[in-house]
Amino acid sequence: MNVLRFSDLGAAGKVAGRRVFIRADLNVPQDHSPEGGGRITEDTRIRASLPCIRMALDAGAAVMVTSHLGRPTEGAFKTEDSLAPVAQRLAELLGREVPLVADWVDGVQVAPGQLVLLENCRLNKGEKKNDEALARKLAALCDIFVHDAFGTAHRAEATTYGIAQFAPMACAGPLLAAEIDAVTKALSAPKRPLLAIVAGSKVSTKLSILQSLASKVDGLIVGGGIANTFLLASGLPIGKSLAEPALIDEAKAVIAAMQARGAAVPIPVDVVTAKEFKADAPATVKAVADVAADDLILDIGPKTAAVLAAQLKAAGTIVWNGPVGVFEFDAFAHGTETIARAIADSSAFSIAGGGDTLAAIAKYGIEKDVDYISTGGGAFLEVLEGKTLPAFEILAKRAAG
Repeated sequence: MNVLRFSDLGAAGKVAGRRVFIRADLNVPQDHSPEGGGRITEDTRIRASLPCIRMALDAGAAVMVTSHLGRPTEGAFKTEDSLAPVAQRLAELLGREVPLVADWVDGVQVAPGQLVLLENCRLNKGEKKNDEALARKLAALCDIFVHDAFGTAHRAEATTYGIAQFAPMACAGPLLAAEIDAVTKALSAPKRPLLAIVAGSKVSTKLSILQSLASKVDGLIVGGGIANTFLLASGLPIGKSLAEPALIDEAKAVIAAMQARGAAVPIPVDVVTAKEFKADAPATVKAVADVAADDLILDIGPKTAAVLAAQLKAAGTIVWNGPVGVFEFDAFAHGTETIARAIADSSAFSIAGGGDTLAAIAKYGIEKDVDYISTGGGAFLEVLEGKTLPAFEILAKRAAG
C-alpha cells in the first residue's frame, strides 16, 4: 500500500518550521475510584506514541498532538474525560513541559520546537460523525497531518479521516506505517504456507473473519468456543461445552471452502475436559469421540497441540488471533502455551493481535519472538476480514494525488 510516510518527510527536510498535527492513540486505562483519582494504570500506548512526537520535535516542527480518551459526550466536558493525566505522563517521559490546550478547534498557538497536547478530540461536536465543517477547521490548524493511531484506523472520524482529506499534506506516522507493513507482509504477499489461528467464544463474532481467511490461508486453526462449533459440524460430541449449533452450516461451509482449495481446518483429535468451569476443576484428557454429555471442553489435548505445533513450526507466515483454551486457568493452558512456544520457535513471519492474544503473549514471555504485535483491537480484526480501513484508504488516496 502506497502512503506518504512522516519519516520520509522528515528525512527530506520538509518538516522544519511546519505546523504538525499528530492524531495519536493515548486512550489509556485509568483508575477512577475515589482513591485512584484518574491515575493512569498502564501507559503502553503513551510510550508507543513517543517516537512520532520526538520525530516531529527533532525535525523542528510546531507540534500539536491529540487523542480520544474514553467515551465522552460531545460538547459536554467532564473532568474524567480530560487528557490532563496523559499530559502529565507525557511530560515525565519526554522530560519537558506539555501544556494541555482546551477549546482548540478555532486556533492553536504553538511555535517551532514546541509541543502542545490538545484536549480530548471526542469532546468536539461532530467528531464521531466526521462533520465536514469540523474536519476543515482541524485541517486549517496544520501544514502536515500525521495519523499515528492504528487503534482508530477503522473509524472514519474528523481527526482520523476528515482532517486527512483537507490538510495540505497527510501521512502515516511510524506506528501506523509499521502496522501497514506488517499487515501487507502477512496477508497481501505472505510467505507460504500461511496459517491463521482464530479463536474466541463465538463463531458469530468472527464469522466474517473465518469466511475471509478461508479463501486465503493454507491452514485455519480454530480454538475456544469457535472450535466446539466446528466439532459439532464434523459430527463430534462436545458435551455441555459452549457452542453455536445455529451456525453449524456456516462452519461446514468454511471447512468445504478450505478443502476445495486443498487446505484444511484441523479438527482436534483430543481435548481437555472438566465437569465445571473452575480454575481448580479436575482436568481430564480424552479423545474427542469420548467426550461425555456432562463434559466441558476447556482446552485442546496434547496430541492435537503437538500436531498444530509441528504445522506452525513449518509455516512461512502465521496470523494469530485468540488463545485456543481457557489459558487463564493453568490446568487448561497447555494448548495455548504449546501454540505460543511453537510460534516463538518458528522461522515464520508472525503477526498477533486481539486483547486475549496479547495477554497470552505476555504470560509466556514471547514478546520478542513474535515479529509484529498489533495493539489495534477492532482495527486488526477488520483487516483480517479483508476490509480496507478508512485511514489506509484516505492516506493512499492522498499519496496518489
